[in-house]
Amino acid sequence: MTGAIHPIAGNFNVPLPANEPVHDYAPGSPEADALLAEIKRLSSMTQDIPLQIGGEVIHTERTQPVVCPHDHRLVLGNLSLAEESHVHRAIEAALEARHSWARMPWWERITIFLRAAELITGKYRDEVNAATMLNQSKTFHQAEIDGVCELADLIRFNAHYAAEIYNRQPQAVQGGENNYLDQRGLEGFVLAVSPFNFTNIAGQLPMTAAMMGNTVVWKPSEKSALSTDVIRRIYEEAGLPPGVINTVHGDGAMVSDICLAHPEFAGMAFVGSTQVFRELWRKTADHIDSYRSYPRLVGETGGKNAVLAHPSADPQAVKTGLTRGAFEFQGQKCSAASRAYVARSVWKQIRDEYAAQVDGLVVGDVTDHRTFLGAVIDETAYDRLTDAIERAQQLDSHTLIAGGTSDKGVGYFVRPTVFESTDPTAFTFETEFFGPLLVVHVFEDDQWEETLRLADRTSPYGLTCSVYATDRSAIGQALDILRDTSGYLAINDKPAGMSIGKQQFAGSRASGTNDKIGSPLALQRWVSGRFIKENLAPDTDYRYPYMGD
Repeated sequence: MTGAIHPIAGNFNVPLPANEPVHDYAPGSPEADALLAEIKRLSSMTQDIPLQIGGEVIHTERTQPVVCPHDHRLVLGNLSLAEESHVHRAIEAALEARHSWARMPWWERITIFLRAAELITGKYRDEVNAATMLNQSKTFHQAEIDGVCELADLIRFNAHYAAEIYNRQPQAVQGGENNYLDQRGLEGFVLAVSPFNFTNIAGQLPMTAAMMGNTVVWKPSEKSALSTDVIRRIYEEAGLPPGVINTVHGDGAMVSDICLAHPEFAGMAFVGSTQVFRELWRKTADHIDSYRSYPRLVGETGGKNAVLAHPSADPQAVKTGLTRGAFEFQGQKCSAASRAYVARSVWKQIRDEYAAQVDGLVVGDVTDHRTFLGAVIDETAYDRLTDAIERAQQLDSHTLIAGGTSDKGVGYFVRPTVFESTDPTAFTFETEFFGPLLVVHVFEDDQWEETLRLADRTSPYGLTCSVYATDRSAIGQALDILRDTSGYLAINDKPAGMSIGKQQFAGSRASGTNDKIGSPLALQRWVSGRFIKENLAPDTDYRYPYMGD
């Protein structure tokens, strides 16, 4: 790692970011053939997936199999599991690396991650996509927009935003003083806890904090360990110094308990369930007297996202938005549509067509180009969803219009399921299921305002929302009433599918701290400002003018 000598004189200009082009992977195309070959290669081996602490790759005696959700007979890897001693070592490694990393010029840190973005979109593009498809059961398109395009976008836009933050300096006073703003990393280490469902989030959580001068203990989800490990190796190859990001797999409660109890705990970047985040917040409060600084807690914790269709909505756009919004990646997106409120005149036009379309969606092996949905992530998710579907079928207010079946013989497959409900207060409108389950309430055409208020108060979450309408007054009314309902609102589009640099993702209420991943707001959380005043003409007399004779 570099020390205090920096031979380059001049200002560093971060490349102007642009969204990574999405490959189509049409059947028979060169990119599809290359990706299928990589999938075959990864499927033919069982990789050992290690910890990495202080730059040392560690294989432990205790391991856990990593399986393919759409073919759970296929073991993709053996995951090393951390003991308590490994977590303590990871904290020590992060604290040891902090001094040099935090003092490295910001443009040198950024250059490492920009190099990682080039590796992701170039040398490792097929491996990132193949690992994501196999490990998380994503289709060609879902893997491409997730692990490759969005992670590269996050790095490149974050680099641009970081430059803006570091270049933002206070006004100097000519002949009197110089003023500086020292944007320091947080004092201590950062804990990053990432989920299974997005490879880009797994790579983004530790990267964002590290880019701003922090060192990190990273606890990825064991359910996506294969794709996570590709990102770990990419960061290492890009030149990330030892100890900056330390990867520990295993018991999440054990890892977080040790980290949160440490006096040098400086912050946490978390994506996961509301229940877990609230528990981590409570534990942080329990240790508040022992911390050197007040920790920064950043969390994104799920959603129960609504689609509202006004009588003026385009029926075909509503149908497409409900299909894509609810069922892409098996609904395992915290931004997925899971409840809908549709005007009766619109529903009358699309109900039967929509039910047939959903029943016609292909569920199966994601390497088949016809597949729209793969498998849910594991047996626990499968059981949770099948139980919710069974409970909904027992309600007199709920009518099953599509799906409702499941099969875990080969993979954890749950058919995309749609209920029509006359009770908008049922558990199906409040509970996040994190799977391919949508419930629709049909409202009378003259009940738009009442329905907006109903959607706002029904769920505790506040992540995303969609409004379909061509009547501008109806859209304006929705923007007003739903102002606190979500951190992202789409007009005539699905609630899932934000694009870095265009719309930033996050929500409030029970959905998290709304720090907007992929924006300057998210990066600003990971620095602590120090203002420096240098007096160029110091006073030599203690007396003020009012003290004259």
